[in-house]
Amino acid sequence: MDEARKAVLQEVFSFWEHLTEQEKRETQENAAELCFQKGQFIHRAGEDCAGLLLVTAGQLRTYILSDDGREVTLYRLWEKDVCVLSASCILSEVAFDVLIEAAEDTQAILLPLAFFRRLKEENVYVELFTYRLATERFSDVMWSLQQILFMRADQRLAAFLWDEVTRTGREEIAYTHEQIARYMGSAREVVSRLLKYFSEEGIVQVSRGKIRVTDRAGLKRFL
Repeated sequence: MDEARKAVLQEVFSFWEHLTEQEKRETQENAAELCFQKGQFIHRAGEDCAGLLLVTAGQLRTYILSDDGREVTLYRLWEKDVCVLSASCILSEVAFDVLIEAAEDTQAILLPLAFFRRLKEENVYVELFTYRLATERFSDVMWSLQQILFMRADQRLAAFLWDEVTRTGREEIAYTHEQIARYMGSAREVVSRLLKYFSEEGIVQVSRGKIRVTDRAGLKRFL
């Protein structure tokens, strides 16, 4: 593995300094660099766990699917985020199935399940990292469910747009109405109607596949 990838492992995995030299060497040897195309499934409900995924570029989306086909996005992951649910087999407390897909072309580092399970069992710092990460992701899930259950659709859309412009530092968001609806756990028709309303209020400008926030203060009033 090249030095850049090794540096990412050292930076993201807080347990790195507590590994033995042999464990560090084995972690580097077992780390596999993978590429996923946009829309590709990384994990499906009922499938065997892949292992621990560290995103190095792109975006992953974790979601659940209802019996009637409705998608509820639990959280999304970007560069230097770690997906613990792709290795949920090592967490006996995790009792629900999720789907994980590449929301855009994505590169990641995979620590295979068998290796990571052994590392977790042999090193308490790896175990602590795993459960802390699971707690953080659970908080993300609870926030998503709280939005769906207790916030109006216009508030959820405003929160989504606000989070995106804050995260990227750009006023323009390159998402379709369908994508936003999936991320919000809503319907495309609802998103389109609300974007039209926001546009009439001068808060956003809507074009094909793009949304530009033109009035942050106006957007913030919905939060």
